[in-house]
Amino acid sequence: MANNNFDLTNLALQAICPNNELLYDDVGKPSIMVKIPKMTYAQLGLGSSTEVFPAFIVDGVEKDYIWISKYQNIVQNGRAYSLPAQDPRTSINFDQAIAACSAKGSGWHLMTKVEWALLAWWSKQNGTMPYGNNNYGKDTRETVYSAIPKHKDGANTGRVGTGTGPVKWSHNWAADGVWDLNGNVWEWTGGVRTVYGEVQVLANNNAADSANSQAASSAQWMAINAADGTLITPDGSGTTSGSVKMDWISNKLVYSNTITDTAKGAHNCQFNVITCDNTISDAAKLLLASIGMCRYDETDTAFDGDHFYFNNGEAERCFYCGGHWGSGASAGVFYSSGNYARSFSYGNIGFRSAYYEP
Repeated sequence: MANNNFDLTNLALQAICPNNELLYDDVGKPSIMVKIPKMTYAQLGLGSSTEVFPAFIVDGVEKDYIWISKYQNIVQNGRAYSLPAQDPRTSINFDQAIAACSAKGSGWHLMTKVEWALLAWWSKQNGTMPYGNNNYGKDTRETVYSAIPKHKDGANTGRVGTGTGPVKWSHNWAADGVWDLNGNVWEWTGGVRTVYGEVQVLANNNAADSANSQAASSAQWMAINAADGTLITPDGSGTTSGSVKMDWISNKLVYSNTITDTAKGAHNCQFNVITCDNTISDAAKLLLASIGMCRYDETDTAFDGDHFYFNNGEAERCFYCGGHWGSGASAGVFYSSGNYARSFSYGNIGFRSAYYEP
């Protein structure tokens, strides 16, 4: 009876939002997910290549679809769920977020940075870069408070209920989109880290497969060859010869195969000034763009003032994205922070799960 009821609920959901589905985990509990069809770089505005965008390649196999949580997640009995009008789970670290997602069963995973970048580039390409709760209950560009408050930051609104804001708070400015990618709470993302400023990744979207470890010591982490964009084995200290690294020059992030400024501490600049020097090949730049780490077209400055934070003077740093309720105009789908270790947690950092068919 329960399954039949769920089937009817799914049918009703899809009558309103055809690309939304109720997906069930290994204990039969549902999450509302947005089904994203396979796309190419060209479809996302990243050049003219008709090759499949790497978010749709897991363990060398192309996927026709991936599913992204419609809402920032809550946690029940150790498992992550995407449900509307909830106070999203916060004070969770990187490994805990991975565990809450992978506990749901095969194919479930912490949303990866390449999946996040997929939605960011899609929304930019289609003119729908989402608004969100980045100004204590509303967007900096809005004057009306309309989302349902779930938490107070002093006298101000902090977190709001998932998916309760205006329609422009979704990635496609429509009811069937992915909500709250701009603000509300930061979101941990998998598959990308830095080690003393060296960018390291799991190939394509291999971080979606929980069998591919994202532990600090995992051999799955690879550096990026600046000369041709191929993946190379890192030396473990962030000094791999010829790898892509994050330098800090003239108050902005510059990708290079060397680092001149390794001062410890957080650096930040607007996403629209990030650049690559002449040691970074077009292929390496495309890979960086595919994980939302830099612009593909350096003449393009239309990124809504989104900021990028990183630390190239410390050991492993993981990334969370989007901003939180007090981030202001800096928040958005191209807003990333790689300032903290995987063990970091705080009341403004959450996560969301995603799914692919194994």
